[in-house]
Amino acid sequence: MTDFKFKETYSLDDLLEIMKILRSPSGCPWDMEQTHKSIKNDFIEEVYEVIEAIDLDDTALLREELGDVLLQVVFHCQIEKEKNNFEFDDICDELCKKLIVRHPHVFGELTVSDSGEVLKNWDNIKKKLRDKKLIPIRWKALQSPFRHL
Repeated sequence: MTDFKFKETYSLDDLLEIMKILRSPSGCPWDMEQTHKSIKNDFIEEVYEVIEAIDLDDTALLREELGDVLLQVVFHCQIEKEKNNFEFDDICDELCKKLIVRHPHVFGELTVSDSGEVLKNWDNIKKKLRDKKLIPIRWKALQSPFRHL
C-alpha cells in the first residue's frame, strides 16, 4: 500500500502526485509501462470525447472529459519529468508567457476595437513566432481542417 492521504477534495498538486505514484515502482504496472507512443491515441480519443460533450451541450460530460484530457497532459508530463526534460510547471510557465505575448491588448499598450482585430493581431503574433520555429509539415496540414472545431 502506498502512503497516500485521502481527502474530501483534491487539487492539481494532488493529481500530479497521484500520477507520480502510479508510475513509481510501487505504483501501477500498466501506468509504469506506458510511453508517449503507447498512449498517444488515448489523447486523441479524449479530445474527441470533449468535442462530443460540447456538441451534446452536456456540462457534466464535458467536466468529466476535460478531466480525461488533463490526465493525458499530466501523464505525458510525468514521463518527461522522469527523464529530467521538463515538468508541469514548465508547461504552465511557457503557456502563461505565450498568452501574455499574444494578448498585448490586455497585458500591454495595444488598443483594439473588436474581436476581429484581436484575431488579426493574434495571427500576426503567431506568424512571427512560428517563423522562428520549424513546424513539422504533417502538423501544418492539420491546422486548417481543425482550426474552427
